[in-house]
Amino acid sequence: MMLRTERIDLRQWTDADRAPFAGLNGDPEVMAHYPRPLTPEESDQLMDRLAARIREQGFGLWAAERRSDGQLLGFVGLQHVPFEEHYTPAIELGWRLRRDAWGFGYATEAARACADYAFAELGVRELFAMARTANEASRRVMTRLGMTYDPADDFRYPPAGQPGSLDYVLYRLARPGQDSGPAA
Repeated sequence: MMLRTERIDLRQWTDADRAPFAGLNGDPEVMAHYPRPLTPEESDQLMDRLAARIREQGFGLWAAERRSDGQLLGFVGLQHVPFEEHYTPAIELGWRLRRDAWGFGYATEAARACADYAFAELGVRELFAMARTANEASRRVMTRLGMTYDPADDFRYPPAGQPGSLDYVLYRLARPGQDSGPAA
């Protein structure tokens, strides 16, 4: 399965994606809001997990390829939130793009297509997106998507007191024509 937008193909991962994905995941600026950049081996393991989820579920965090030149920009897609929190079980809308793809609207364009797919094809009633508190760029994407923010939804993951616990904000997007509620 593939989703297409005007400028982006969201598709399954291939071996040709390994080197550019490792470059993205190893970039300290791209990974500034994550605990640390990934090694090439860790990036390969992540890509393998992402590809497996797509095969198993039919959706996931897809490889985002620019249609004009076939370049891998990063990933955009949907995933089941892999931990327990006050809003789970839930489906998250997520993205990570290489630095030279920032500021062109790619994340918003591709995330909008993923949201449309989740609502129309998967029957999801509400999507969630999370980001580190200081990640203003991702927060702007969430706002452009029409997602809503309530500071009461902020949380720490892993939970406070555990090693590596970090602050996150949570944004919500209800299926058009429906009030927010539990995810499908």
